[in-house]
Amino acid sequence: MVGKGSVNHNSRKFKAANVDGERTDRNIDYCNEDIKAVYHELFDSALERYNAKQTRDDRRIEDYYEKIRSGKQEKLFHELILQIGDKDNMGAVTENGELAKQVLDEYFQHFQERNPSLRVFSAHLHMDEATPHLHIDFVPFTTGSKRGLDTRVSLKQALATLGFKGGTRGMTEWNQWVQAEKQALAEVMLNHGIEWEQKGTHEKHLSVLDFEKKQRAGEIEQLNAEIESAKTDLKAVEKQLNQTVPKLKNAEKLAQDFPDDVDKLLPEAGTLESAKAYREKKAKPVLDKAVRLIKSLHHSLMDLRGENRELHAKFDRKENSYARVSEHNKKLLKENVELREGSRKYRKICQAIGEDRAAEILRAGKNELIR
Repeated sequence: MVGKGSVNHNSRKFKAANVDGERTDRNIDYCNEDIKAVYHELFDSALERYNAKQTRDDRRIEDYYEKIRSGKQEKLFHELILQIGDKDNMGAVTENGELAKQVLDEYFQHFQERNPSLRVFSAHLHMDEATPHLHIDFVPFTTGSKRGLDTRVSLKQALATLGFKGGTRGMTEWNQWVQAEKQALAEVMLNHGIEWEQKGTHEKHLSVLDFEKKQRAGEIEQLNAEIESAKTDLKAVEKQLNQTVPKLKNAEKLAQDFPDDVDKLLPEAGTLESAKAYREKKAKPVLDKAVRLIKSLHHSLMDLRGENRELHAKFDRKENSYARVSEHNKKLLKENVELREGSRKYRKICQAIGEDRAAEILRAGKNELIR
């Protein structure tokens, strides 16, 4: 289920009437970070970049946490609550309750890995109520945004990054994601001999292949974003490299202001002009100007050489990174095609022998692999 989220209750800073304090030590507290600190970690750099671009004070954002808290478009965080069974078949003080605790614990270990765009800051497994259950509180965020902060709070975009988008009224992006997380939990349950009985619904089991395909789609989406970012970085480096060319041309032009013939640099001495006067008034100013120019050209050349070396090295690094990401993306695309084909074959088998029989064969195969 989806919860409103009460971090103080989840961390047992205060205890409701249905909490058995003698069993609280059996709870598992995975993390309990200050949400304001998490907002600073996620959004401070993006906020600084955003404010630097604003020319009007009324468009600047002083505190992003407060902006989201007082706004109506996004929630500060979201909470997911997971429970297996109920107090009659999975009571917290029973052997089955201990099994439920183990399953929920294993499920949570890979939650952040599956959902990198959902920053978990508070997670608690409760054994001090009637039935074991897990609270997961997270901040959904997106990067590379063209609107507002380039990294900002957005549940819709965070789920799109994971491959859940284009939802309908009956199956929103959130519902798609929750269904996938239920399937992830069901897979852990199956490993412990517990089958997911979907009471009160007409939904069919998502096949393992469908779930993995969805995960690969999310990974591919993320890689595509990284590729676009790498392309942007490459263009920026190329632009910087191109900017050094006019600097060199300006230096060449400055040097051309001095004639090749040294005699032309120094004016003729005037009639009856003493050597000392000629030196001080005519020769020395010209030589001083030439020395300053030579020093200036030398420093400019050294700076440009260093800048050019750094830019070329940066360009090479970005190009190598782009190649690696592109190669990884090709592999994932190929794997996704294979998963899609596997999913199609699985559905054909279901049509031929029935979904229940196909699921039974699949479970039997998995159990054989585990043994």
